[in-house]
Amino acid sequence: MKLTTKEIMEIIPHRQPFLLIDTIEELEPGQRAVGKKCVSYNEPYFAGHFPSEPVMPGVLIVEALAQVGAVAILSKPENKGKIAYFGAINNAKFKNKVTPGDVLTLEVEIIKAKGPIGVGKAKAVNQEGKVAVLAELTFAVGA
Repeated sequence: MKLTTKEIMEIIPHRQPFLLIDTIEELEPGQRAVGKKCVSYNEPYFAGHFPSEPVMPGVLIVEALAQVGAVAILSKPENKGKIAYFGAINNAKFKNKVTPGDVLTLEVEIIKAKGPIGVGKAKAVNQEGKVAVLAELTFAVGA
């Protein structure tokens, strides 16, 4: 199942400039999702991070992964209209920088879920297959 930006915004509450994913390429509701982020020089954070060598902030890559995970968990019918909040970020590893022109593939697999709490295994990879970020993301689904 593929989702456009408009369809993503029907599932998660994020909007520009903080919607950090462009499409969902694969979706298994409640289990996993794979999204894409086309990194453009026009991103607002590049004006200050860093003007002479633009690099996407690692925290924003983690946020993009969290948004993909939120699509996975909030696409379950019983979670429609809810919000997924960060509970924790564990074992985050930043392996390669992300720069303008990169196309990130953002994959999140839900590895634990009990009630409103869950954990997703997250990975961001560039178009060359280089891993940019690995992390475990804990979330809490709330109203």
